[in-house]
Amino acid sequence: MEQKETREKAILVGCQTNDNDDRRFHYSMEELGSLTETAQGDVLMSVVQKRDRVHSATYIGKGKVVELNALVEELEADLVIFNDELSPSQKRNLASEVNARIIDRTQLILDIFAQRARSKEGKLQVELAQLQYILPRLAGQGISLSRLGGGIGTRGPGETKLESDRRHIRRRIDDIKTQLSVVVQHRERYRERRKKNKTFQVAIVGYTNAGKSTLFNRLSEAESYEENQLFATLDPMTRKLILPSGFLSLITDTVGFIQDLPTTLIAAFRSTLEEVKEADLLLHVVDMSNPDYFQHEKTVNKLLDDLDIKDIPQLTVYNKKDIKHQDFVPTANTPTVFISAFDENDRQALKEKLEKAVMEKMVPYDVKVPSEEGKLLSQLKNETILRELKFDEEQEVYRCKGYTLEDHQITGQLQKFKL
Repeated sequence: MEQKETREKAILVGCQTNDNDDRRFHYSMEELGSLTETAQGDVLMSVVQKRDRVHSATYIGKGKVVELNALVEELEADLVIFNDELSPSQKRNLASEVNARIIDRTQLILDIFAQRARSKEGKLQVELAQLQYILPRLAGQGISLSRLGGGIGTRGPGETKLESDRRHIRRRIDDIKTQLSVVVQHRERYRERRKKNKTFQVAIVGYTNAGKSTLFNRLSEAESYEENQLFATLDPMTRKLILPSGFLSLITDTVGFIQDLPTTLIAAFRSTLEEVKEADLLLHVVDMSNPDYFQHEKTVNKLLDDLDIKDIPQLTVYNKKDIKHQDFVPTANTPTVFISAFDENDRQALKEKLEKAVMEKMVPYDVKVPSEEGKLLSQLKNETILRELKFDEEQEVYRCKGYTLEDHQITGQLQKFKL
């Protein structure tokens, strides 16, 4: 019998507390709707309650829970998605009062990550985050856990694994951590090699759906997954980036940042963002068509702070200028550039700006290289920013002027050809 994939019908629930202003709350609910769409769910409606603080037992007030259950029955909703991370007891209490599956923002994001993970490391990290989330919530979850592949919030490691006891889950967590440490060591060795070869590294960071992968693909001619969805990219990908002078650098695409990122995920994706720590320059992509762009920018900078990455030079790339929001005002206190990732001229301007930023970290050279030093001449084209190359027929030497990274091996080689 053929199974048609039916989209699940969801009701969203948010609780606006006194410390959450209207605008920010409104956008976080909108974002929850986008996340639900990304997870293949249909949003029927949103239920919102204003309270001094969330209800310790049921997140929203008791009366609102009764109202919510009536809506579930009336609209035949499959699940109710809450805009915060619910505590194990809140989740249990709500499950006993509401006749639909209850999931929270964390589970929803984990679910999207489970769909998006491509590499072995990505899959392991998602599974680790899911298991760490599930462990304290095992009691009283029998019904929802026994539904094999029961839709949004249940995808990932497979429910049969989860029905077994906590000991099994703890063993699996230890096993994944061991496997991940091997992957991390492998990546560190790879990074060390890149460092030894002293390749200039650029990392693209930004809020989810800001256009990072689109820009990454256009700058590097790569095949990274790009889609108008939240979290389209999960696994970091590194490709060559050739700047206008021919200088060869590396560019890395990273997972999108998001406000209120679940704590289990911050830990799990730290190693994914380790790539960013090694970068010489960050391209912070901001979607200037999004009305909440300022909040997004702040979120990314805060997460970079948390990861101890605030000292790496940044170039803020305001993207989607062709559809920019009417109230947009640039707010970055770093060098900025305004582009549409699809526009070739804009990308060229960005590459030129990038090249200027690279040159600021370099030292100038002025050398005479004998014509038989062919290998060195070709290295100068790829591994330095070569600004002038003239052949002196009398002396049979090339006069080369340009910029090179101070601690690059080629800088040492150039010493003997100095004027």
